[in-house]
Amino acid sequence: MMTYGTRFRVTLFGSSHGPEVGAVIEGVPAGRPVDAAILQSALDRRRPVGRRLASRRQEEDRLILDEGVEDGVATGAPIRLHVANTDVRRSDYDGIRSTPRPGHADYPARLRYGEAADLSGGGIFSGRMTVGLVAAGAIASTWLREIGVEVVGYVRSIADVTATVDEGIPIGDLRSARDRNEVGCPDDGVATQMAERIADARRAGDSVGGIVVVRAAGIPVGIGEPFFDSVESAIAHLAFSVPAVKGVEFGAGFASARMRGSEHNDAFYLDGGTVRTRTNHAGGILGGLTDGMDVVARFAVKPTSSIARPQETVDLARRAGTTIVVPGRHDPCIVPRAVPVLEAVVAIAIADLALRSGALR
Repeated sequence: MMTYGTRFRVTLFGSSHGPEVGAVIEGVPAGRPVDAAILQSALDRRRPVGRRLASRRQEEDRLILDEGVEDGVATGAPIRLHVANTDVRRSDYDGIRSTPRPGHADYPARLRYGEAADLSGGGIFSGRMTVGLVAAGAIASTWLREIGVEVVGYVRSIADVTATVDEGIPIGDLRSARDRNEVGCPDDGVATQMAERIADARRAGDSVGGIVVVRAAGIPVGIGEPFFDSVESAIAHLAFSVPAVKGVEFGAGFASARMRGSEHNDAFYLDGGTVRTRTNHAGGILGGLTDGMDVVARFAVKPTSSIARPQETVDLARRAGTTIVVPGRHDPCIVPRAVPVLEAVVAIAIADLALRSGALR
C-alpha cells in the first residue's frame, strides 16, 4: 500500500504515464490554512522546465485541489490533490515491453504483477510519483514553520565534484545561496563545475548521481518515537521510498565509524539559558529523539537509470540475451530535482512525529 504516516498520513496514487499523479493527505485539522500558491511553488521547483540540463518532458504540473480544502482552508476531511499527466508518450515503451531496462524495476515488477503491469515511464516506480510527496511536504513545511521549524536542502555533490558548505550557516542564507543557480548548490563556483559534469554525461549518453543534504532547524527537543519510529527510522523509511535514493546518513554518518567516542560525542554547553552542543556529529538526534540541534541528513542519489547508451539485457519473450537503448526523455542527473523531494521527506516525517509528541497541533 502506498501510504506513509501515523498522524500525518500521505497516500500516493497514479502512475508515470497514467492520467494523473497525486496524493491523499490525512490529519490536517479543519481550519488550518492550505495555501495553494505555496504548494504550486514547491511543485515548480521539482519540474524540469527551465533547467537546461534536465529531462525534455514538459509537464505543466498545475496543482488541482480536488477536495478537503475550501477557500484556502482545510475542512478536516482528507485532502485530495493531483496534477494531470499531459506530455505522455506511451509509444516510447511499446518496443521494450519484454526487455527489462537495466537499473529499473521492470523485471521484478513484471514477475510480481504480470505482463499487464503498466511500466510506461516506470509506472508506479517512477520518480514522477514524487509529485504528491512534494505537495504533501509543502503542507507539512508550512505547518512546521508555525512552531519555528525550517527545512532546507541543497546539492552537496554531483559525480566527483563536492562543495564544502558550513553547516552552521543561517538557514535563510543557505536557502538564498542555493537558489542562485540551476544546480541548487550554495557555492556558485562549485555549482558551475557540477553543471559541467552533468553536461558531459548528457553528451556521452550517460548519467551521474550525487548527494543532497537536508537541514531541519528549530526542532523542539524530544520529538521521536523510539524504538522503531525514531527520527532516523522515520526519515530513512520515507527517503528509501524515493526511487533514486540509495543511501542515508545522519550527522557524521559513516565517518563516525572511524572516530573515537571522545571525538564523536557532542559536548553540551549553556548558550544563555539554552542547552546546546559544541559539535553536531549526532545530526541533531540522540536515542532517536531530537536534541535541539539541527537535524542534518545526507542522501545518496544514484545516476539516472535511463541512459542513451546500449546496455545488455535479456528478451523475456525469446529467452535470449540482447541489447537495449532506452527510449524516452530522461534527466542526465536527477540530483537537483531531488532537493525539493527530499525536503518533503524530512518535513513529512518530522510533522508526523511532532503531531504524535504533541509538539505540533
